[in-house]
Amino acid sequence: MLLEDLNVILKVAEFRSITAAAESLDMRTATASAAIKRVERALGVELFIRTTRRLRLSVAGEKYIPNCEQALQMLDQAQQNVKDDLDIIDGELRISVPSDLGRNLILPWLDEFMQAHTGIRIKLHISDSNVDFYRDPVDIALRYGSPNDPNLYGFKICNVPRVVCATAEYLEKYGLPKHPNDLTTHNGLLYQLHDIIYDVWEFSHRGESIKVKIQSNRTSNDAELVRRWCVSGKGIAAKSCLDMSHDLLSEKVVPLLSKFEARSTELWLICPSRQTITPAVRLLREHLKVKCADVLAQLVNKGILTKTGL
Repeated sequence: MLLEDLNVILKVAEFRSITAAAESLDMRTATASAAIKRVERALGVELFIRTTRRLRLSVAGEKYIPNCEQALQMLDQAQQNVKDDLDIIDGELRISVPSDLGRNLILPWLDEFMQAHTGIRIKLHISDSNVDFYRDPVDIALRYGSPNDPNLYGFKICNVPRVVCATAEYLEKYGLPKHPNDLTTHNGLLYQLHDIIYDVWEFSHRGESIKVKIQSNRTSNDAELVRRWCVSGKGIAAKSCLDMSHDLLSEKVVPLLSKFEARSTELWLICPSRQTITPAVRLLREHLKVKCADVLAQLVNKGILTKTGL
């Protein structure tokens, strides 16, 4: 009986669907079905009762699945203990990252990480949407904003100030906003997640909260596209300073409204369970902390950010 087959059994029991389990494991449905048949044939019992509309555990399956899950967890822990003793860092990391941050910063950082730890394999999932660890084929996720699910394990990487910015060419043509309220006469470049368009930008100044409704002729659910529009002079963007770091440091865009603090966010590495927090994940967490701290320090040294925002 193959361990891979037992993992399929546990996923099918979790999802109550062979198709969903196969998608989660990044395999074909027919492959998952074959794995179930092999395990059932080896045990001599049916673990699932299948109908045209649903799949549920049989009496034998209800008894077998908890024991199987416990046995696999013990085996995984034993394997990890051996690797810890030998200081071995290897295995596959299935990680989800935001679109703009992922393509422009995280991708080269992961290359550096893999060069330092040659036994690591990466499967990269790029998406700005919230991760469903039970359905998406990922083990860890890097996301802006702290996790609000108490069942998840999160590690804060850094604080991330937002910057309002535009190209010098755009500002020369349309004028320089000196107060957040001046943004109402400018073209904002907006980000949309699912059905929510983030067209209200929030600032604070001397204890006062300022909210501005932004007008726009360009909206996208891809954060990288919003950045590209900004760099090409299509309007003003309010984005993570990490996303815009290359463009700010190379002076392709200039920061605006520096006396007003745009609402900041945080960058978190999120894991669905304690079992997924492997030595490789811990090393990746520290690697990301170091790389982000370096970028933020460069932005501070250039006068784009202040240390108080970090």
